[in-house]
Amino acid sequence: MNINKRHLPLLALGFLALASCEPKPAQEEEKAFRLSDTMLSRIKLDSVVAQPVRNEMTLVGKVVADENRVIKVFPLVGGSVEEVKVELGDYVRKGQTLASIRSGEVADLERQSIQANADLLLAEKNLRVAQDLFETKLNSQREVIAAQKEVEQAQAEVNRIKEVSRIYGIGKSSIYTVKAPIDGYVIEKNVNRDMQLRSDNADNLFTIGQISEVWVLANVNESDIGRVKQGMEASIKTLSYPDEEFKGHVDKIYTVLDPNTKAMTVRIRLDNKGMKLKPEMHATVTLRYTAGGQLATVPANSIIFDRSKRFVLVYKGRYDIETREV
Repeated sequence: MNINKRHLPLLALGFLALASCEPKPAQEEEKAFRLSDTMLSRIKLDSVVAQPVRNEMTLVGKVVADENRVIKVFPLVGGSVEEVKVELGDYVRKGQTLASIRSGEVADLERQSIQANADLLLAEKNLRVAQDLFETKLNSQREVIAAQKEVEQAQAEVNRIKEVSRIYGIGKSSIYTVKAPIDGYVIEKNVNRDMQLRSDNADNLFTIGQISEVWVLANVNESDIGRVKQGMEASIKTLSYPDEEFKGHVDKIYTVLDPNTKAMTVRIRLDNKGMKLKPEMHATVTLRYTAGGQLATVPANSIIFDRSKRFVLVYKGRYDIETREV
C-alpha cells in the first residue's frame, strides 16, 4: 500500500482531535480506527508484487562514432595546402570541397594528358597515311597493322590519364581538390592552410563520420565478465547532460581482454537523437541484470523513512492499517 508521507501528520492530528473532542464511543468502537472519506480520497493504494531480484553494475566508458559510418580522407598527392573550407564539427555533404592543394604531381599529370592527346593525334594521322599508301600498293599490310597498334597504345594512355584524373578529381589546373566522400560531421581535422604535404604522407587530413547512431565502449572487470550478456539493457549518463538518461542495449561483447587492465570491452549501440552525444565524451554505463530468485516489492515512493528506518503502511481496511518496517 502506498500512502503519501505528507499526509501522515494530518492523519495523526486527526486521530488526536477525535480522541479529545468527541464523546467516548462504545467499548468496541474505542479500539477501532476509521479512515475518513476525505483521507481515503487523498491516499493512493498499491499492491505488493513478487518480482525477480534485479541487480546492476556500473562501468566507465566513452562515446565513439560507429566505425562502419566513419571514413578517413587521405591526400592522394603532395603539395601546398591553398585553402581549408571546413572546421572541426562542421556538417558536410557528399562531394563538398574540404580543402584545395596546389600540387606539382597534378601539374605533371596535366602535362602527361596534353602529351598523350598529341601522341594519339599523331598516331591516327600515321594510320591514315599508312592506309592510303596500302590502297595504292606503296606499302604492305604489316605497316598498316603496326600503325593501328600505335593508335591503340596512344588511346590506352589517354584513357589511363583520364581515369587517374577522375579518381583524383583533377581538372585542367594544378589544383587538387579534397572532397567529402559521404554526408556527415567532420570529427577529425589534421590540416591547415599553407601546410606542406609530402606525396608519401600517411596521415589522414579529415575524418568524416555519421553520428545519428553512436557506440559507447565500456570496460568490464574480469570478475564481472560472467554477468554480461548480449542484449542487456544499458543506461548511459554523461557529464554534459547529467539529468538525462540515454537508453541502449549491449550490442557486442569483445572476446579479447586488454593485457594490461585485464578488462573486457563491451559495446552499446545508441540512437543519437538531437546529436547530443559527441565522440570522445566520457560516459557512465549502468547494466541491469537478473540476480535470480524473487522478492516482494513495493513502489519506491511508498517507503517512509523515519529515525534511520524504513516503513510502509499496510492497508487492510478503513479500521485496520498496520505500520510495518521493511
